Amino acid sequence: MFVCNLKLSPKLIFKIFFVIIFLIVMIVAGWSFYKIFNYNNNACMPSSEISNISSDNYTNILKSVHENLDDYVGQKIHFSGYVYRVYDFSENQFVLARNMIISSDKQTVVVGFLCEYKNASEFKDNTWVDITGEIEKGDYHGSIPVIKITRNKSLQ
Repeated sequence: MFVCNLKLSPKLIFKIFFVIIFLIVMIVAGWSFYKIFNYNNNACMPSSEISNISSDNYTNILKSVHENLDDYVGQKIHFSGYVYRVYDFSENQFVLARNMIISSDKQTVVVGFLCEYKNASEFKDNTWVDITGEIEKGDYHGSIPVIKITRNKSLQ
């Protein structure tokens, strides 16, 4: 028979408890930093496949594409929004837009991608459209992403 005599002093218990708590805090902090700094990398990875933009990732992808346009040129995307136009767009341009809440009192702004489509005039303002297109570098008061529409479907 084997007998093991283990003495646990209050100092030893405190050290073990402190080490366990320290390891838990380090694991949580490491996981948090990984999620924070890796979050934008997963927003829309450039690939040859079509990336779907949903309500959950819309603003992250919009921001990422505008900030890193050269990385996304040629990327195919699929998303929906409503047709929004301003006075200085050409006949084949519109913004496929969504409203983004910017304050606690529910003030919104229109955000979206500038789209170009040869038959853009067939879309009425404020109608919802589902499109597939390719990101290109365009010019509208500076360099911005422009979606060249390859496929569309009216949702109204």
